[in-house]
Amino acid sequence: MEELVGLREGSSGNPVTLQELWGPCPRIRRGIRGGLEWLKQKLFRVGEDWYFLMTLGVLMALISYAMSFTVGRVVRAHKWLYREIGEGHLLRYLSWAVYPIALVSFSSGFSQSITPFSGGSGIPELKTILSGVVLEDYLDIKNFGAKVVGLTCTLASGSTIFLGKVGPFVHLSVMMAAYLGRVRTATTGEPENKSKQNEMLVAAAAVGVATVFAAPFSGVLFSIEVMSSHFSVWDYWRGFFAATCGAFMFRLLAVFNSEQETITSLFKTNFRVDIPFDLPEIFFFVVLGAICGVLSCAYLFCQRMFLGFVKTNPLASKLLATSKPLYSALAALVLASITYPPGVGRFMASRRPTPPLPQLSMKEHLDTLFDNNSWALMTQNSSPPWPAEPDPQNLWFEWYHPRFTIFGTLTFFLVMKFWMLILATTIPIPAGYFMPIFIYGAAAGRLIGEALSLAFPEGIVAGGVTNPIMPGGYALAGAAAFSGAVTHTISTALLAFEMTGQIVHALPVLMAVLAANAIAQSCQPSFYDGTIIVKKLPYLPWIRCRKISSHRVIVEHFMNCGVNTLAKDTPLEEVVKVVTSTDLAEYPLVESAESQILLGTVRRAALVQALQAEPLSRAPGHQCLQDILATGCPVEPVTLLLSPETSLHQAHNLFELLNLQFLFVTSRGRAVGTVSWAELKKAISNLTNPPAPK
Repeated sequence: MEELVGLREGSSGNPVTLQELWGPCPRIRRGIRGGLEWLKQKLFRVGEDWYFLMTLGVLMALISYAMSFTVGRVVRAHKWLYREIGEGHLLRYLSWAVYPIALVSFSSGFSQSITPFSGGSGIPELKTILSGVVLEDYLDIKNFGAKVVGLTCTLASGSTIFLGKVGPFVHLSVMMAAYLGRVRTATTGEPENKSKQNEMLVAAAAVGVATVFAAPFSGVLFSIEVMSSHFSVWDYWRGFFAATCGAFMFRLLAVFNSEQETITSLFKTNFRVDIPFDLPEIFFFVVLGAICGVLSCAYLFCQRMFLGFVKTNPLASKLLATSKPLYSALAALVLASITYPPGVGRFMASRRPTPPLPQLSMKEHLDTLFDNNSWALMTQNSSPPWPAEPDPQNLWFEWYHPRFTIFGTLTFFLVMKFWMLILATTIPIPAGYFMPIFIYGAAAGRLIGEALSLAFPEGIVAGGVTNPIMPGGYALAGAAAFSGAVTHTISTALLAFEMTGQIVHALPVLMAVLAANAIAQSCQPSFYDGTIIVKKLPYLPWIRCRKISSHRVIVEHFMNCGVNTLAKDTPLEEVVKVVTSTDLAEYPLVESAESQILLGTVRRAALVQALQAEPLSRAPGHQCLQDILATGCPVEPVTLLLSPETSLHQAHNLFELLNLQFLFVTSRGRAVGTVSWAELKKAISNLTNPPAPK
């Protein structure tokens, strides 16, 4: 039975059902329905990008918090096992070493069995993808689960392995953005937009940092500095909106779980606010930055050399190729043996050889290093009483040893962690490397700060007023300077402020970061660029030589003059020979062999298909390429060309800005050469290291 319809009295509009006319409260229901329709129109006028980015931020915050929650429970179980195992040294050593060895081995075996792309940080590969290179299956969703499980096991191994989660979380966030983008494309039926996809991937990189440190500002800036050579201002709001949603949700979950009373910074500090530092201390902050720059150069060089050695050494390369879990277990065994508290570990912030606190966590490392009291002055004349139970407010006792002094433990920590961090970077597990170098820089800054506080126990006189030196401020500057120098970024200064919630040391920290970067960038590639070089990923280096003479280098000096062109009047027999003897993806089409006027390009796949459809037996010797083109073989126009007079800097900027891989060079319309990444790399290398004159 059809539903009866009618019209409202005095209305000339669309008919409505009688149920709507005679139902209860028809005007209220019509008003609510109209309001919902208006809200729907307004929401969709904003654009779906807002919902996409908000969903991405919230999802990554939930995953980050769930991972931290799980890791905390596993670490607590390890402490319980270490406490309950008994007093025997053998059992205690086994409980200390077997736990991280098992976790690291499982992390390596599980993640590598799912996909080989889940190991490491992920940032070097993401830089390659955002530069226009296609890495198959690297952003596949199956990689997501493998990396989540593997990263959780890595973090659960604690400070023994001493690795973080920033890099993998950037990779996870980008994978989630790519997956949500595919879902949106399938739902709306829109074709894939490569430019829009890259915009979302850059925003997702900011979400990865923000949901680890609850730092949206530095998350956006860090992703710009590390992931992009050029950044569109149009993407700015996307990154900030998604990062803010992720950081807010991450800290809100801590409040809901009664871990915090309100939304606060991750690492609380108590620096003096009125006069945090005296003016003469600026000099020492700059010196600290220079020391961190030199130290970062040594670290980057040794790390890159050791990574190359592991890949070329027959035994290590065989283990990494055939048995990654075994290599991971051996490396974890070495690290666990060194950090064993009753052994050498007592001199590395693990003085307490007995339970319940065998070793400081990475968060507790930073909490103690940012302490604004001078440990050297507190222990100068007498040994402080050792608490029977660990005091969360005085965890700095773990750095003190009566026979070794504060300077001895900090120096020993720096020396041992230098090579231990390098060894840990070779383990094929999902892991981040930013947090370890951040803590390492904090320890270096703390050592300088303690030395200054001992040299000037009353403080440095400035204007007739003396204020005690705060070593925690130097630890903050050292953390930002060393991590910034290793990654070639300035945003680590802002990250240090967001992580601690204080900005009183803004000027000295920024000056230290700039000094460290000035030294590191002039001597060594960044940690991520060095990894790209060792892994032999497609990579377009920066032009570091900015001399005026470098601008005189033009395309004509380094282009590839051997161009395999196809003329319209080329016989099909010659076309077949060219196609079968080369493996180019596309061939330049010219008007004739004499004129070499570039008309466009013909894709190899389309040309092969057209040749197969037109057998040569019809009229041998009388068919030419133009006949094939007339049957429907598409000719694609060339929209961007280089001139032989284009400078190297201009060509390099074009390749980076538009994510190009290859360009033709024409002179007055004639195809005279090509330029690819290979030619650009050789030209840049000749600028940096000029060839010897013949």
